[in-house]
Amino acid sequence: MEKIIRLGAKEINIQWINPGSAIDSKPVLIFLHEALGSIIQWKSFPTELCRSLNLPGVVIERTGHGKSSGLSGKRDIHYLHNYADETQEVLKEILNPDQKIILIGHSDGGSIALLLASRELKNLLAVVTMAAHTFVEEETLAGIHPAIAAFEAGKLDGLYRIHGEKTKELFYAWSDTWLEPSFKNWDIRHEIRSFQISALAMQGKNDQYGTEEQVNSIVSCHENRTGIMIPGCGHHPHLEKPEDTMKAISQWLRNIQ
Repeated sequence: MEKIIRLGAKEINIQWINPGSAIDSKPVLIFLHEALGSIIQWKSFPTELCRSLNLPGVVIERTGHGKSSGLSGKRDIHYLHNYADETQEVLKEILNPDQKIILIGHSDGGSIALLLASRELKNLLAVVTMAAHTFVEEETLAGIHPAIAAFEAGKLDGLYRIHGEKTKELFYAWSDTWLEPSFKNWDIRHEIRSFQISALAMQGKNDQYGTEEQVNSIVSCHENRTGIMIPGCGHHPHLEKPEDTMKAISQWLRNIQ
């Protein structure tokens, strides 16, 4: 069930999964998508994970993406922090004050989930990240150039069916921001060290946008953080290895509850 919620001048598209089970005693899975992502690009993964765990879920489409409002200005080094602000606003709008939550974030969404955890987000039980970034690696920057070439050759035109007239602006907001020389200083490792809730960090061994050091930077701080590297997998564990990814997340969440 998709619906648009309004936050001031912004419209945010969300999708509820199994909303009938959204009672205060059950946590809600909150899905945060990648840099060029949307609700539809998650495919069936959120629904299947919610079904596996018998939990409700919400998929959030950030501004600039899908059916949500367009970008409101040029991005800078703080853009993921700004999206964390936006996500907090959305959660306050759609959830009961005492609703417990579990964040499931992919790529940019994973970084946003970590930032929210570092703020000691109310009622947050756990964080799961897939291909999250905590600092800028040369491998990350090298992976962006082929994406630009593919976009400019028309090989990513499917994005227009998802993001419409926002597509070009969204794509270059992502690529130009990460390739901006000053963005090499972006680093949230110091921010995410302190949170105490459990965290699972997953990444494909063949991820073209980052190395195992991204996972290590997340899990090395505390004993209640777990890292998993998935063999034969690139940047999208939930799409490339959905069964393995779902099994790992489900087992981990059951073990910590």
